[in-house]
Amino acid sequence: MLRHLLALLLLGALVALGGCATAGANPDDPLEGYNRAMFRFNDGVDKALIKPVATGYKKVVPEFARTGVTNFFSNLGDIWIGINNVLQGKPGKGASDFGRFAINSTVGILGLFDVASNAGLDKHNEDFGQTLGRWGVGSGAYVVLPILGPSTVRDGFSRFVVDWHGDPLWYVNNIPTRNELVGVRVVDGRANLLDAGRLAEEAALDPYTYMRSAYLQRRRNLIYDGNPPREPDSSADPQSGAPR
Repeated sequence: MLRHLLALLLLGALVALGGCATAGANPDDPLEGYNRAMFRFNDGVDKALIKPVATGYKKVVPEFARTGVTNFFSNLGDIWIGINNVLQGKPGKGASDFGRFAINSTVGILGLFDVASNAGLDKHNEDFGQTLGRWGVGSGAYVVLPILGPSTVRDGFSRFVVDWHGDPLWYVNNIPTRNELVGVRVVDGRANLLDAGRLAEEAALDPYTYMRSAYLQRRRNLIYDGNPPREPDSSADPQSGAPR
């Protein structure tokens, strides 16, 4: 019930934000005022709660155990990744994803060990937002979601309307167990990003701009499997296509 309520609230926010998006100084970020405020909120929550817990987790839990936890949750995602590869017209990669899940769930002991990668079955990263993008659905405005962070209107809708159906954790009937698993996944994922986050903080004069650029570039690369087409020249005349 709580999940559905949260999804409806966030979807309503996306609709409102998408509807009020207007052209501004940055066409990729017409909601920059709201986004910066939400970025500061999320950063505050992270620094006060999530990051300290993740830091403690990384210090206390041995590396081999953390790798096993990461592999376990990564393995759970391979079925949904495979389905999206098939939906994108890439059945070969989809079959590879299903094979990864089968091998790692058995030989890899419930996914704790990534045996499939050593067998030549590469890990992919697909979701329904990428599937929509693959078939030409535009990303819409960039938007920072509460707690969840960077997204776009397309990816936000995809996440709450479709992607959660492909998350096995939501089918765990025991609510306390499900919440514990979700919590461990969040903490483990944040722990894996501690070093990268530290480098970003040191390198970026404006962390918000850095995060926005990194997210949009990464999503574009994912949609085109690392080979995106050349972006149109923003200096071209919209009528003739010739540079101004």
